Amino acid sequence: LPLQNNTNFGLGPNDRTNNILNIQPVVPFAGGRVITRTIAPVVWIPEYGEKSGLYTWGLSDVQLTAFYAPPSEGLTWGVGALVEIPTGGEKRGSQKWSLGPSAVALYQPGAWTFGALANNIWSVAGKSERKDVNKGLVNLFLVRQLGDGWYVNSAPIITVDWEADSGQRWIVPLGAGCGKVVKFGKLPVNLQAGGYANVVKPDFGPDWQLRFQVQVMLPKPGSE
Repeated sequence: LPLQNNTNFGLGPNDRTNNILNIQPVVPFAGGRVITRTIAPVVWIPEYGEKSGLYTWGLSDVQLTAFYAPPSEGLTWGVGALVEIPTGGEKRGSQKWSLGPSAVALYQPGAWTFGALANNIWSVAGKSERKDVNKGLVNLFLVRQLGDGWYVNSAPIITVDWEADSGQRWIVPLGAGCGKVVKFGKLPVNLQAGGYANVVKPDFGPDWQLRFQVQVMLPKPGSE
């Protein structure tokens, strides 16, 4: 159960700040062959045209992905489909139902972890007067275990809006972080923090991002 908080700084002409708390449970089924990943974003959106003030806050559009992960050795991978549900309404969402493919791959040699998650979605229904959705995401991740639960990592989330004008489509961050797995009783919890500068961004886009994550690793029923 990861709770990932992303604070974006330097948005718009008044250098405003927004915040996105992603509640994103990952649940395996069928012995781990089917994996679901839900992202429920709680967003805080300022009045970008003003130096202070809140525009809206609350739930944005929810994404649900289901992966099939076949048995494999060495490289773990999965493919599936993503649906975005217009739960954000007029102010916090696209008001469109969107669908698309998603894929994930993970390789863990020794103390290292390398991986990537990618998807792209297109709007298929919803408010006709709202802009069509055609957007993609690539989440790269690199982790080096240091021992005693500590690690360093880099997990940039690259996004693209294909509906935007040329030169205004991409956000490409560069940065790193660190974390530690601790135990509360028998319950392991992964604590992580990192910072990312956006080396490519739209004119209106954020300059940089501060990320905190708390990941509670719940045991399956019946396990110790």
